[in-house]
Amino acid sequence: MSDLIPAPRVIEGPGPGEVVLDGSTTLWAAPGTEGTERWLRATLAVHGLPLPPGPPDGSPGVRLVLDDALGPEAYRLAVTAGRGVEIRGGDPAGVFWGAQTLRQLLGPEVFRRAAVRPGRRHVLARQVVEDAPRFRWRGLLLDVARHFMPKDGVLRHLDLMATHKLNVLHLHLTDDQGWRVEIRRHPRLTEVGGWRSRTKIGHRASPLWDERPHGGYYTQDDLREIVAYAAERHVTVVPEIDVPGHSQAAIAAYPELGNTDVVDTAALSVWDTWGVNPNVLAPTETVLRFYEGVFEEVLDLFPGEFVHIGGDECPKDQWRASPAAQARMRELGLADEDALQSWFVRHFDSWLAARGRRLIGWDEILEGGLAPGAAVSSWRGYAGGVTAARAGHDVVMCPEEQVYLDHRQAPGDDEPVPIGWVRTLEDVYRFEPVPPELTPEQARRVLGTQANVWTEVTEDQARVDYQAFPRLAAFAEVAWSALPPPAERDFPGFERRMAVHYERLDALGVAYRPPGGPKPWQRRPGVLGRPKEGPPPQR
Repeated sequence: MSDLIPAPRVIEGPGPGEVVLDGSTTLWAAPGTEGTERWLRATLAVHGLPLPPGPPDGSPGVRLVLDDALGPEAYRLAVTAGRGVEIRGGDPAGVFWGAQTLRQLLGPEVFRRAAVRPGRRHVLARQVVEDAPRFRWRGLLLDVARHFMPKDGVLRHLDLMATHKLNVLHLHLTDDQGWRVEIRRHPRLTEVGGWRSRTKIGHRASPLWDERPHGGYYTQDDLREIVAYAAERHVTVVPEIDVPGHSQAAIAAYPELGNTDVVDTAALSVWDTWGVNPNVLAPTETVLRFYEGVFEEVLDLFPGEFVHIGGDECPKDQWRASPAAQARMRELGLADEDALQSWFVRHFDSWLAARGRRLIGWDEILEGGLAPGAAVSSWRGYAGGVTAARAGHDVVMCPEEQVYLDHRQAPGDDEPVPIGWVRTLEDVYRFEPVPPELTPEQARRVLGTQANVWTEVTEDQARVDYQAFPRLAAFAEVAWSALPPPAERDFPGFERRMAVHYERLDALGVAYRPPGGPKPWQRRPGVLGRPKEGPPPQR
């Protein structure tokens, strides 16, 4: 039986006959498959498979072929005795996903950075794998604003995403607690906004503080490297620049961005705790021009279709109290502060559309109306996504109650810094991204789904690993595979396949949560969380 994760659509075999791959095995790559060719050689050479170039009919050989009879990202991997391995893809991405499957078939040892058994031959049974993704958006959000993740950590996560056939990295680059992208025309965004003097440890009600300064940012060349590295792995990077809320780091750097008539913005610093912050951007032409400049540089770094503008959790108290904001509302003929936020979002929607890009934001951007081309990240349950799809907007489903991986994985006191509802491995495996109330036409508006890793209480790589894995493996299968309805899914079978996948994660050095619970050094006794009891609400 197959141990592949995510599960492919069809497997024929294994049957009689085998293919042996060793130092003499050649690789032939058709035009258009050069990226996978490079990746295979770089990955497998240390395991005794240098894969020198060879003829298309080399035996035993590996062949990479484009096949327009297959769909986008689809592949067919055939292991044939006497011929070798052939990977056919509907496009270059499909060939690459087929190569990821080949790596899994070769065994957990090839996930290590060096061979532990030099000279070992790799034997594959005769089989055929036919596969294609369910969704075009199979995403992971990394919050690098609350706790900065150095560039090498982001590159590592891109490799982990590729291993699981995830193809969208949503980088949450700005928030109240830090600004992480170099903007050359506004250098104080990183000089000041990239650093905070201390950090709350645990939930915001915790009495504990880390008194060390915390921060960091990515240079523009760092981000170009990240985007290029992602593209080699057929991952698109979607940047998030949060407006008009979640903006205290920017206001601390440039006080004129805030509501200066009601708050002494010059006294603000980068926020050192968690929660919803009252300090939001002022609805002025100065702010619009400032952020247009920011987005101009962002568009130069991130060539993808979508740019995320946040748009969530924007308290309106300062706008209500601000004579300047109220005058702005009268000037624009806006009924209330919700309409003012909608005006703010629509401005950047039109600005991005004029430059050939599409705005995406959290589901609050639906309040007050949304321009036709904008897309919605549905985080407050399914409701926002249902509303958006019915209104003709594209949707990425990432409901907090289902796929926020900062939420705890089990009940009890052993879980480190327990946040939110219990979301077990099985809960994530039974997550269904498409709500049943959508018609087939509306359901086509669901671009896909995304798991979100927020980092208020996940301060380093080990903590991010623990919260993300193994649940991200279950999520990847939900996003990729053609699974039955949630109640009919074979979770025991998935657990059986995970037994092998844990060996792969071990080889990759992933500090996942063990099935039996956290190891002693993964616990955080005495650090306050905020667990929510009972099943999560259905909304």
